[in-house]
Amino acid sequence: MYSITINGKVETSTVNKTLLEFLRDDLGLTGTKDACASGQCGACSVLINGRVSNACLFKLEKLEGKEVLTIEGLSERQKEVYAYAFAETGAVQCGFCIPGMVLAAQGLINKKPDPSDSDVRKAIRGNICRCTGYVKIIEAIKLAAKLFRENLAIPENSASGKLGTDFHRVDAVEKTLGTGKYVDDIVVEGMLHASAVRTKYPRARVLAIDSSQALAHPDCEAVLTADDVPGNNKIGHLEFISDWDVMIRVGDITRYVGDAVALVVSKKKETLEEIKELVQVSYEELEPLTSPEQALAEGAPNIHEKGNILSHERLIRGDADEVIARSKHVVTQHYSVPINEHAFMEPECAIAMPEGENGLLLYTAGQSIYDEQREVARMLGVDKEQIHVQGKLVGGGFGGKEDMSVQHHAALAAWCLQKPVKVLFTRQESIMIHPKRHAMEMTFTTACDENGYLTAMKAVIVSDTGAYASLGGPVLQRACTHAAGPYKYQAIDIEGTAVYTNNPPAGAFRGFGVSQSAFSTESNLNILADKVGISPWEIRYRNAVAPGDSLPNGQIVSGNAALKECLEAVKEEYESAEFAGIASFYKNSGIGVGLPDVGRCIVSVEEGKIHLRTSAACIGQGMATVTTQVAVETLNVPADMIVAEAPDTRRTPDSGTTTASRQSLFTGEATRRACQQLRYELDMGRTLDDLEGQEFYGEYSAKTDPLINDKKHPVSHAGYGYAAEVVTLKADGKLEKIVAAYDMGQVVNPKAAEGQIEGGIVMGMGYALTEKFDMTNGYVDAKYGTLGLTRAVDVPPIEIKLVQAKDIHEGLAYGIKGVGELATIPTAPAIAGAYFSMDKQLRPVLPLADTPYQKKKKK
Repeated sequence: MYSITINGKVETSTVNKTLLEFLRDDLGLTGTKDACASGQCGACSVLINGRVSNACLFKLEKLEGKEVLTIEGLSERQKEVYAYAFAETGAVQCGFCIPGMVLAAQGLINKKPDPSDSDVRKAIRGNICRCTGYVKIIEAIKLAAKLFRENLAIPENSASGKLGTDFHRVDAVEKTLGTGKYVDDIVVEGMLHASAVRTKYPRARVLAIDSSQALAHPDCEAVLTADDVPGNNKIGHLEFISDWDVMIRVGDITRYVGDAVALVVSKKKETLEEIKELVQVSYEELEPLTSPEQALAEGAPNIHEKGNILSHERLIRGDADEVIARSKHVVTQHYSVPINEHAFMEPECAIAMPEGENGLLLYTAGQSIYDEQREVARMLGVDKEQIHVQGKLVGGGFGGKEDMSVQHHAALAAWCLQKPVKVLFTRQESIMIHPKRHAMEMTFTTACDENGYLTAMKAVIVSDTGAYASLGGPVLQRACTHAAGPYKYQAIDIEGTAVYTNNPPAGAFRGFGVSQSAFSTESNLNILADKVGISPWEIRYRNAVAPGDSLPNGQIVSGNAALKECLEAVKEEYESAEFAGIASFYKNSGIGVGLPDVGRCIVSVEEGKIHLRTSAACIGQGMATVTTQVAVETLNVPADMIVAEAPDTRRTPDSGTTTASRQSLFTGEATRRACQQLRYELDMGRTLDDLEGQEFYGEYSAKTDPLINDKKHPVSHAGYGYAAEVVTLKADGKLEKIVAAYDMGQVVNPKAAEGQIEGGIVMGMGYALTEKFDMTNGYVDAKYGTLGLTRAVDVPPIEIKLVQAKDIHEGLAYGIKGVGELATIPTAPAIAGAYFSMDKQLRPVLPLADTPYQKKKKK
């Protein structure tokens, strides 16, 4: 028997488990989050005898007689202070790391009531955040300390909630205090636990599966294989390319180490792994293809029936070869960027259970409940209406939760057994299985005249799309459509190929292919500027598009574009620094290229409140707050009259996937249109009581042109955001400061916008300097602690400038443009430019070589 005082109450256990397991599974104290279970991330931070500690590292036997404080055990005053401070500063995005941050803050404030910025950074150095960039979290902790220290009353937030005001996020309090429910926080009566047996080899033929020993285990409920899939054994985020096996059949060949060959269902979570070990699988090991070069080689075996090329793109305007031949200056350079891991704080989790006579209810944390509904229904061979999907809080996505990972397996087990089933990835499973950022090999040629005006560019891009399609095709498209950057040319010629390999699949990741091609284009511009004898700032400014110009793809730049204004905003910082790098780039809002792209919203009046019903997933960006502020702006009512509902296929219309920086614009415009109808009724003198039970429907659909077309000025995307970033270096080569100017149109919520940009910048900083995804011959060697994620002590000062065009309201949704993806694109090339300015050495590979951020190898 182990006895521990937790939040002032003595609790006992007969099992020597980890404190984290005891808190969550036995006591239901789910404010302490399970993110890595290896002491690397800090999401499970608690106070043990007043000292900040990771609950995942301590077994109960080590805690006999000690006192543990969790987020739930804070006093009411402490809860009020932290809830206010984190909401007021905009320190909450996905929220999964925040309770751990709060406990780390409390441990610091107990010792230092008036902490410095440096004190706070050190105090949270063990706590990772992938959303915020830490800037707003540091501000929140210092504000909380001030409120405690001076015994101040909690101020009222006077923000109206209209566009442009620092309105508190609608979910800030529940995320700060750990009361909001992520899927793994939910327990359903009679719930079983399932986990997949994964292949031992990246590429191997499955010869036989023997589950007899596993089925003999007293806790084993079932072992399912591909033969138990009642519908289609292939899934895929894109409906027209479903090539990902639910499970690999006997006789078929695995494609990467994340492939499932069997699904074990246990009565107890604790015995899942030992049951999985009892499933005997026989293989014929085959040599994997671990690079596009191998996969494209003559005689290479086909990874998929159609071959090893997923997609091929060619974007041509004018005769690039001819223009390059008569240009004054030409640069040709090869660039290499690696596979990159999202490392969102919440590992994937789903719960499925029977509903009604022939239905299934699925709790999910993905990026589109309707995509999941479609894929699950197809797998089970049933009508979509039989699958009821509810979206819960999502602990970060960044594109990595667009593909199904656990949802289909939970649904399959629940359907076959007619019992509730939870599937939860360990952090290592998450790292191994879900799609990554594409590794790319890129050769870019950029040319200009004697005055530095760009003339033409050519690019050849080869992407490693891994074992399955995922979103590899659209990512390649976006890498190609944006490869030339937001600059003016006479001609372009861009060719891209996405190649299947036996590596983990690559799919959507913040930046969506543009992070890769931007690194190449921006680096070439720095070399060209040197050849011309002008500054890297000047070559960008001379060539930057402005309203009325043509983008490289031919689309006319709209009146609400402010790229030149972004460059002007960072000019002084760039020119006053001894060593500085600059990058400017752009990113589309909306899926575009002729594909269906629709935002939808139902506004209903229920019990005197105005309900906003949209399926747009919040993956940290604050979608419910965006729709709330759009509604307040349109209806001119107090924000407390608004209820933004969570995604639910029975209640909320299909608003499309949270991807392509599209939701603020598309669903924001749909919300505006629905609210306008309600506003008309209110302006006509009707009251909410009169309108009780009525619904108002809003929809916005973008009309765009296919990538390949004959139009001189096609509309490729509904809109674009623009940005410019300057990175300055200290004399020792460490980053001194990052100044970023962003044109995101009408800013919905300034602090939230700054926080999202700061988070994108820090993610880009990791991509540039430290992040690695180690693999050997198709096997994943990477672990959470070796990913090279950026911590609070590593982040330099960041200054955000929100820039707007004069014609800001040209466009939809009051002129709102998305910024989520754009925020991570310019940073890596700006950092590379800073080092180029210091030593004139081109660093064409990420992460950048020869910087103080590279760990020195032991001799």
